Amino acid sequence: MNKALSGLGLAMRAGKLLTGDETVYKAIRSSEAKLVILAKDASMNTQKKFRDKCGTYKIPLLIGFDRESLGSSIGKPERVVLAVTDQGFAKLIMKHAGIMSEVEYIE
Repeated sequence: MNKALSGLGLAMRAGKLLTGDETVYKAIRSSEAKLVILAKDASMNTQKKFRDKCGTYKIPLLIGFDRESLGSSIGKPERVVLAVTDQGFAKLIMKHAGIMSEVEYIE
């Protein structure tokens, strides 16, 4: 299993991961989210919404994996969007995911 996905599983067990559109939106708005992960098979509309929101609040956005692998990595059904709320986990996941997917740093 990919190390970035393993990191998501660890973050989930540590209680440092949020899932679901509304929950992740709130975390972005409150700057609680340190990294937002979006499934590469999310709809264009969803991708645009989260790109814009993360851009406004300067939260790194990672688009990669598919909804099945995101869900299975955290022991849940398919997931389209996740927010990591811990800086350590966010760094770990970005380090391992940077190789295989698009990470946007919005300055």
